[in-house]
Amino acid sequence: MCPFCYMGKRKLERGLSKFNHKEIVDIVWKSYQLAPDLVTDPNRNLNIYFAERKGISVDEAIAINNDTVEKAKLEGLTYNLDKAIPPNTFQAHQMSHFAIGYGKQNEAEEVLFRSYFIDGKNIDDRSTLLELAEEIGLDSKALNSALDKETFANDVLADREKAKKLGIRGIPCFVINGKESISGTYDGQTFLDALNRTYEGIDEAYVDENAEIIDGEVCTIDGECS
Repeated sequence: MCPFCYMGKRKLERGLSKFNHKEIVDIVWKSYQLAPDLVTDPNRNLNIYFAERKGISVDEAIAINNDTVEKAKLEGLTYNLDKAIPPNTFQAHQMSHFAIGYGKQNEAEEVLFRSYFIDGKNIDDRSTLLELAEEIGLDSKALNSALDKETFANDVLADREKAKKLGIRGIPCFVINGKESISGTYDGQTFLDALNRTYEGIDEAYVDENAEIIDGEVCTIDGECS
């Protein structure tokens, strides 16, 4: 649901593509649910939601979202925010955890981002999630059962709690080997530099509570993005 996260994914991928040791990098997505109390309304688009949440006019919301669209274009992403349906993302986060067992969490994140920001799909809709699961080769029947039973609900809640303990105040936030944290959207070179610094000190102790933080554009848990 965070527009900077999809951009950040692209920038991370750009930096990672130039990293000489990318074969040893394991990307794990953690849940940081924005606006967890949001009730999905398929009839309300992002412009209306944004205007209501910020107490501004719809025209002002459109102008802000258009600025985000232009930023996304720089990363090769064609956002259609006028079509986006603001979802409660609890089910989508559970799908992401479910995908770990198939070794396809990164693919799950990609289709969830694409569906929300580009395709205008409701990613709180069960049938949509099952279609996306099949698209990337997941067992949709098993996913449906897992969502019914909320098998991965505690994993989502545990990630949210750990983020609080680590002092993570917004997303995107990339923690590299527990040594360095990049909070926000930077260019690919920033990620490459961080990867190289981490690799050079890879034998040092793993202490994620003390990770160095680099700040940038983020979305906070209440859904505010800046």
